[in-house]
Amino acid sequence: MIKLSTKGRYGTRLMLNLGKRSLDGEAPVVLKDVSNEEEISIRYLEQIIIPLKMNKLVKSVRGAGGGHTLAKPPSQIKLIEIIEALEGPISLVDCVDDKDSCGRIPLCATYEVWKEASQLLRNYFEKTTLQDLITIWHKKNPQA
Repeated sequence: MIKLSTKGRYGTRLMLNLGKRSLDGEAPVVLKDVSNEEEISIRYLEQIIIPLKMNKLVKSVRGAGGGHTLAKPPSQIKLIEIIEALEGPISLVDCVDDKDSCGRIPLCATYEVWKEASQLLRNYFEKTTLQDLITIWHKKNPQA
């Protein structure tokens, strides 16, 4: 089974939380609030936020009223940026991204399938923005 790790799933939820708040014009968010709302450990969020900041998806605001906010509008943040910041390159098998990992690639029929399927997945995450996730969230939570 191929699946995202908890880091990728929780990091996407963190970004969605920050994105909803940014559209509401809220001040920077403290991770404790996100932790309570998303039911994710504060310690885990503190680890997840680091690669998101390093990849310039989130910025920190220091001082009173400080916290975290998106580094750019949700419409400009692609889901692939979030996932790759947290998980690394998206591919179904190692040889798609690391051609040196297998000497059988020139003869391997399945390599072509894995490569194309990985590209389909990448394309989907490339076209999906954080704004799209916010829109889906609002449809599922009309009272919010």
